[in-house]
Amino acid sequence: MKLLNKTIYLPTIVIVSIFFLMGNPALAENCVQERKTPQAPQDIYKQANPKGTPEDIAAGEQLYAKGAKPLACVQCHGVTGKGDGKMAMGMKPKPRDFSCQAMMKDIPDGQLFWVIKNGSKGTGMMGFKTLSDDRIWQVVSYIRKFSN
Repeated sequence: MKLLNKTIYLPTIVIVSIFFLMGNPALAENCVQERKTPQAPQDIYKQANPKGTPEDIAAGEQLYAKGAKPLACVQCHGVTGKGDGKMAMGMKPKPRDFSCQAMMKDIPDGQLFWVIKNGSKGTGMMGFKTLSDDRIWQVVSYIRKFSN
């Protein structure tokens, strides 16, 4: 019986260990969230974020955590950006998971800017038209930290 257990369990332990040590790309892909949000206009979609200094990122963090009005980003997107904030419970679709590298690498800064400014129809994401463009870019800079 011991020989049978070693034969069955040892390969399983090795495979599980490899996934933990190297990461499992298949599992990482599971965090990708499908959205039907329209693409931003081309001139915005292709824009690179002009705000990337450590000061900009710190300002973006402050806005994300409590400064954005009428509702701070953290309330829906959570402290770690996983879309698990206090207000996320029951939201369909779930708020965007900014920590998902597989998804965030394909969303240009200009698209993030446009969604923050205008919201995303069919989701709980409201537009933040009261934030200046500079402030929105700072939030984009901070959001990028979750998937790096």
